[in-house]
Amino acid sequence: MGQMVKPKPPSAANRERGIERVFHLFAHLHERRGPIRIADLPKAIGAPRSTAYTLVRMLTNAGLLESVDGGSTVYFGKLMHIYGQDYVRENDLVRRGQEAAERLARETGETTELCMLHHDRQAIIHTSQGTRPFRVTSEIGARIPIPWTASGRFLLSHLSDDEVHDLLKSEDFVLPDGRKTTLEDFLRDRRKAERDGICVTKGLITAFTQCLAAPVRREGRVAATLCFVVPIDVDEARLDALKTMLKADASKLSLPTRA
Repeated sequence: MGQMVKPKPPSAANRERGIERVFHLFAHLHERRGPIRIADLPKAIGAPRSTAYTLVRMLTNAGLLESVDGGSTVYFGKLMHIYGQDYVRENDLVRRGQEAAERLARETGETTELCMLHHDRQAIIHTSQGTRPFRVTSEIGARIPIPWTASGRFLLSHLSDDEVHDLLKSEDFVLPDGRKTTLEDFLRDRRKAERDGICVTKGLITAFTQCLAAPVRREGRVAATLCFVVPIDVDEARLDALKTMLKADASKLSLPTRA
């Protein structure tokens, strides 16, 4: 009788590639903001059909994905929500930042955001919609090019000018309407924001809004920002009042530098 040949265990490279595909799958679902047909997954994540189906089966069994529409599509599972709640519960900055954003939105009627840096993008960690008849909606989890935002002027404050140059891409300076800004403009605005403790950008993402951001510091470094998104025509007195409130709440969220 011939000797039974045992299958070789997966190599380290194959395991890493499998993990990367899981990350790619999660990122794709997040960007879509909705379920995807299982049949479309191989192309979406650049994996063989058998690999994609294996990933779906494993992640569904683990509760990280759920099948919907009779099993033809998948989306994030309830366990992802549970893990997210664990993160919020144990992360003091995110928990208190959410509370601050919600309170500011109630008190001012303005859309308020808590933002953080994620790689080379600004990520909206939490948003509380204002009560104006006209207001800009922003989605939790949206990742926005740094030069487009008031918060971005603070989130890269720990980097040197050369490091900012290396981090940002040329396409990051192309605004949604096709206008172009420059690295020099960004660096100038960053220096002014540091001096003022507040940053206001007008008409960058849309022509009819402006953003106000104040830094939240932890261990001497900007860890997050609180941000208002308001109409472009808000009068100066109102704008000054919003700046004062934003700076005060961001200061309360900040922790002193350790000696």
